[in-house]
Amino acid sequence: MNVQDNPLLTRQDLARAAVDMIRPLVSCLTPGKARMIVGEGSAHYAEDVAGMEGFSRVLWALVPMMMGRCPEAEEFWPLWREGIIHGTDPEHAEYWGDIGPFDQRMVEMAVIGTGLCFLRERFYDGLTPAQQDNLYCWLDQINRHDMPKNNWRFFRILVNIGFLKVGRPVNEERLREDLDMMESHYVGDGWYFDYPTKRDYYTLWGFHFYSLIYAAAMADRDPERCRRFRERTQRIAPRFACWFDREGRGLPYGRSLTYRFAQSSFFAAMALAGVTAEGIGWGEMKGLLLRNLRFWLRMPIFDRGGALTVGYGYPNLCAAEGYNAPGSPYWAMKTFFALALPEDHPFWQAEEKPFAAPAVFLDEQVRLLLTRDRDNRQVIAYTAGNHAWEHMHEDEKYEKFAYSTQFAFSVIKEATTLVKGAFDSMLAVKRQGKDLWHGRSGCERFSLTDREVRFTWSPMEGVEIDTVVAPLGMWHVRKHVVRTDVSIEIAEGAFAVRRDWAGKRACDRIASRIETEGGMAQASGAYGTSAIFSLSGYETAEMIWPEPNTNLMYPRTLLPMLLAHLPAGEHTLKCAVFSDAGDSPVQSVPEEVLQLAESL
Repeated sequence: MNVQDNPLLTRQDLARAAVDMIRPLVSCLTPGKARMIVGEGSAHYAEDVAGMEGFSRVLWALVPMMMGRCPEAEEFWPLWREGIIHGTDPEHAEYWGDIGPFDQRMVEMAVIGTGLCFLRERFYDGLTPAQQDNLYCWLDQINRHDMPKNNWRFFRILVNIGFLKVGRPVNEERLREDLDMMESHYVGDGWYFDYPTKRDYYTLWGFHFYSLIYAAAMADRDPERCRRFRERTQRIAPRFACWFDREGRGLPYGRSLTYRFAQSSFFAAMALAGVTAEGIGWGEMKGLLLRNLRFWLRMPIFDRGGALTVGYGYPNLCAAEGYNAPGSPYWAMKTFFALALPEDHPFWQAEEKPFAAPAVFLDEQVRLLLTRDRDNRQVIAYTAGNHAWEHMHEDEKYEKFAYSTQFAFSVIKEATTLVKGAFDSMLAVKRQGKDLWHGRSGCERFSLTDREVRFTWSPMEGVEIDTVVAPLGMWHVRKHVVRTDVSIEIAEGAFAVRRDWAGKRACDRIASRIETEGGMAQASGAYGTSAIFSLSGYETAEMIWPEPNTNLMYPRTLLPMLLAHLPAGEHTLKCAVFSDAGDSPVQSVPEEVLQLAESL
């Protein structure tokens, strides 16, 4: 898959991209077509369920293609139709099985419910009466079992309104319960929470995406709720658009990043439901979606057979969640819902426009202070933490001091050394001598303004730290007041920069300049510049060569760090961090940054 072969300018280009992704999967279908096996690896659910998941997620592209009468879908629909028939037939060898509480197959029912809502003639009328009964009975299992109290409830909502659309019995009690629960997850400014303290992409590609499908399907039957769903979308759209830079890169932040271009599926759902927002007309909406997809199609995210891989910027299991099976990344196909819109729709007729994002934006609901550089080449988010302690690497996914669209973040392989820990955008702490390194894992207190983020945290027993992070253009200043009962070692990381080759003695073609002079460490090259300067309290600067495959965007990186030993007592540390999307090394800290540090 290569964007140079497909400029993604028109509706036909988008349909061709969908076809290019689906065609390699035909050979991955099982004989009965009810499962799709795209690779090895595993999730916490059984392999037969993982195969069903992969099969169903392709429908997130086929459903909108058929809604929009894209002729390209006709090549594939008979295969997936056969899979649905066999998968819901208890007498067939590839029956999807009886489900239980909190079952992954509940997730995969949602797209079939969506098909019933919009494509009755394909998903229901075209089946025999016995096949219709099988489909209904298999889907209706979702009404008989417990589900998580999170975005999953929308899966049951979509199944039940699908039943409504085809005239089958609806579990009204479940539908009312689930809709009320989704209302209880709304916290304001367009934000829903998936877990009590957590707001991330799931608000957009989960709650809003499904609520907009609901709004498109149920406007005549539930107009007041649909109005609320649309209004909430209008509130969050200009906030969420601040997560994207001019290249279309979304902020690498939070869990489930293996869904990649699902980042822009929210804008496809906006278009489907006919919702525009302040600063986001059809041209801006189109640009946000297509630029994001263009970026992803430039990245090495497909295997040699053309299947999407688990990972982010490249195939990588290190940062995956326990629910990421080989077919899981195809949830990203929801972005193709833009194909449900006909060629003459305003979305497709509009000229792409950039979103006019503010240079600084504070979103208190999600605990993020978002900034961008002078040319919108990089978005950086400073966070007070947003933790739920449930999935893999949550400290790294929610607790870094800063997140960047240019550099992405790194995850810990092992906390025994700085090389294995890859503590970028973190202050790592360990007891003097042999011990594990600890970063931030939740905050005791925090506050945010449009000028700074403050938080109090404890990386380990006997150590408490008050931190303030204050951005200024391409720089930000960090101040830490460390109170410790024991002697400790500390390591302060900047952003991790891509390097090409692994060996220190090899010619490094990407990070072409490396400096570790006095109290400064800097790496600069074709993929950006990252530097950290000691202002007070640190002893040395060092360039760390992190373990391969720790960074989400690039397999090999360099990490500028500051180091110090602190005896028991109270200590103040200050540093200045520079990041630039270009090859722009710096020699010193500007006076205005020094003044900012002095004022903290």
